[in-house]
Amino acid sequence: PTPEGWAINQRGEFVTDTPQILQDLLARTNALLPLGGMGELLGGHKGYGLATMVEILSAALQGGSFLYDLSGFDANGNLQPHKLGHFFLAIDIEHFIPLDQFKAITGSIVRQLRASRKAPGQERIYTAGEKEYEMEKHIRVEGVPVNPNLQKNLKSMQEELGLTQYDFPF
Repeated sequence: PTPEGWAINQRGEFVTDTPQILQDLLARTNALLPLGGMGELLGGHKGYGLATMVEILSAALQGGSFLYDLSGFDANGNLQPHKLGHFFLAIDIEHFIPLDQFKAITGSIVRQLRASRKAPGQERIYTAGEKEYEMEKHIRVEGVPVNPNLQKNLKSMQEELGLTQYDFPF
């Protein structure tokens, strides 16, 4: 199930049935909530603002698709290209502060975050990018994990296209 607070129906009620949510999103009878959820209590208004900013930077600047148009279907339910836009920003840190000073401050921020009290049952506190770095190290040794649905799709395409020269380990 989808965690409560991620999606709502037209009555403003939380919905958790993932397959139904996906269908209702396409029918435009459900909506995903922004980071922080609904309203201002948990900062949903800030998540809404961040999401809007991302849409503007990643869609409006490039003429890309946005909101419901990213579903991959047009208003009639026909498949359509995504026209996915991207936004990249490069900052010359030394226009603001000397690089060594920036690195020292950033390092202190990260060390203080990692030294915070951990939630019950947690072994460590991760900072941005650490889990991805750990996963990359794992993948370099163990290979890219391929979930069962993708395995099935690859096998099906292999058979359909007669690509017998490839021997998948699954």
